Amino acid sequence: MVGSAKTSVSRLDFGNFMQRLRKRANKNTTVAGLHLGEVSRFVIGRLEDGTPTKLTTPQIESLLWFYDATDCEREEALTLWADIKRQEKVARAEGGAKGFWTEYTDQVAPNFSKFLRLEELAISMVAYHPTIVPGLLQGPDYRRVIVLIDNPGLSAVNVERRLELTALRQNRLNEKDFRVRVLMSAAVLRNLVGGTAVMSAQLRWLADMSERENVSIRLIDFGVASHRGLTIQPFTRLEFAPGVSGLTKAPVVYVEGAFSIGYHEREDVVTKYDEAIAALEAVALTEAGTKDLLVQTAKEYAA
Repeated sequence: MVGSAKTSVSRLDFGNFMQRLRKRANKNTTVAGLHLGEVSRFVIGRLEDGTPTKLTTPQIESLLWFYDATDCEREEALTLWADIKRQEKVARAEGGAKGFWTEYTDQVAPNFSKFLRLEELAISMVAYHPTIVPGLLQGPDYRRVIVLIDNPGLSAVNVERRLELTALRQNRLNEKDFRVRVLMSAAVLRNLVGGTAVMSAQLRWLADMSERENVSIRLIDFGVASHRGLTIQPFTRLEFAPGVSGLTKAPVVYVEGAFSIGYHEREDVVTKYDEAIAALEAVALTEAGTKDLLVQTAKEYAA
């Protein structure tokens, strides 16, 4: 794990630990911020979300007192905090204090940087899309067309930068312990993105990707009547490993809209998406059946 990713994991663990203490103390983020003086609730939120902040060690100690942390909890929290500071120092010395995506923040929506950070830290992902291939599995030619559909006036330089970002994200697919499950409507195969050559290459690439042990791709065929995917927006569910604190960050569901995105962590909301995933998997083709359909359709486009 590179320095920036290791530090991000530690921040996520520490933030989760602090959030548990705050909620147990029945304090909201606004009150916690006011306790520190001129600190907004958004800073407390970023701390708990694992995002870097300018909070100091004395401020962390003050929050622990405010949250009525026990001596053991205080010691554990400050140990985690000290580890973060050491890792940040090492990462800066190695020139890797920031995540790879920070060089591309000018190429993504403001709230998408959060997704990129969480995606790098997740141990598993489940994605559903009814119309196009999810971004993590888009080949370069297919991705280029999608980028230009959303941004028809984008310069060639910026198009290439967005393709670079996608390629960097796809490095995670080479990690065998990163599990990816993708569910798509069969409509994805018939929505003509960039022409027949682009579609043929993309579908063959998906078929090849489906052979990896850590990647599962399944299609919901047209013959399935009234399935759950007809009424749900594209979404991605991310799950995380336990931190050294012994706590595990709650799963996050990222939901894509036409002009906005959202994040859900509440257990009742995540449960609804888990139920949707189960319903989709119950009617989807098998992995083998999906690969056969991908290869068959790719041949049709190439003919």
